[in-house]
Amino acid sequence: MALVIVLSAFNGLSDLVQSLYNSFDADIQITAVHGKTFDPSGPAFQSVKSMPGVLHFNEVVEGNALLKLEDKQTVATIKGVSSEYNRMNGFDSLVQEGSYNLSKNNLVMGIGLSYVLEARAGDPFSPISIYAPKRGDIGSINPEDGLNELKMYASGFFAINDEFDYKYVLIDIQKARSLLDYTNQVTSIELGVKEADLPAIQQQIQDQLGASFYVKNKEEQNALLYKTLRSEKLWTFIILVFILVIATFNVIGSLTMLIIEKKKDITTLHSLGADRSLIQKIFLTEGMLITFVGLLMGLLLGVLICWLQIKFSLIQFSEGYVVNAYPIKVEVMDLLLICVVVLLIGFFAAWYPVRLFTKKYMTI
Repeated sequence: MALVIVLSAFNGLSDLVQSLYNSFDADIQITAVHGKTFDPSGPAFQSVKSMPGVLHFNEVVEGNALLKLEDKQTVATIKGVSSEYNRMNGFDSLVQEGSYNLSKNNLVMGIGLSYVLEARAGDPFSPISIYAPKRGDIGSINPEDGLNELKMYASGFFAINDEFDYKYVLIDIQKARSLLDYTNQVTSIELGVKEADLPAIQQQIQDQLGASFYVKNKEEQNALLYKTLRSEKLWTFIILVFILVIATFNVIGSLTMLIIEKKKDITTLHSLGADRSLIQKIFLTEGMLITFVGLLMGLLLGVLICWLQIKFSLIQFSEGYVVNAYPIKVEVMDLLLICVVVLLIGFFAAWYPVRLFTKKYMTI
């Protein structure tokens, strides 16, 4: 039961974390192997844009900048996107305050940055100044001459997690190019593709662009995150299995006491012609019945508790979390793995005392 509940809760949290990252990351991201920027107007990229299965083609320009609002300031990453960005991932659903609007001089920033700057969504009287260094030789001793400046207004604040909320500001890509001194260059291309065709499309794009570009899916964009989630689940499972091994000493103790109690019956059965193998099978079957009944009851209770949490949200988070209740996801493979592990542990827990004590109390 504990294995089912803990692993299902871990699955739910992992899915939640992945969904938060997936709402920000594209299905496929294209970046240059060498250098920070590249020109997406070549025939290879036009071919990628028209590939069957490619639903969205979004050009992105990213760079660091200084944000300033009155006497508050902070460093953030400016992400310039096209109008295709919101259609690709429905980013407007993540905006908690204000609205998703990148037209004219509007921006959308993480809610963490809004706390730092004490910004208000939709405030037309408090522009946010954005500064970024100019490219090339400035030829001036005045530091201000080496900076590009944009004055923009916060139309909304998005909330994903602290990694994004205190880092990113979304603006129109043309504004980002103006701020960062780019013409038609991009730092990456983000694609929305048909999920069923993703591996084939990714390979096709890689073949089209060659070794000069990285073509990464969502898991490869956040390789460390996915590896961490998998390793955490594995170690959680291993720790719970060790606890389960300790719990099986109950089975060993029960069978040991049963064999001692039935010492005279063992002798009688042996006198009637039962050999050691048959008597061992009897007690081994008893041990496996204990294991199987415990396994069945544990699975049923674990799945029932998980279903109640999914259906009725028994354990809820306080206000301000991304979700209202603790996320749960029961996976069939987890249940099968639990069955195999419990039956194996139960078998060895039954086999050892049966073999040891029946041999001791039988005189053949």
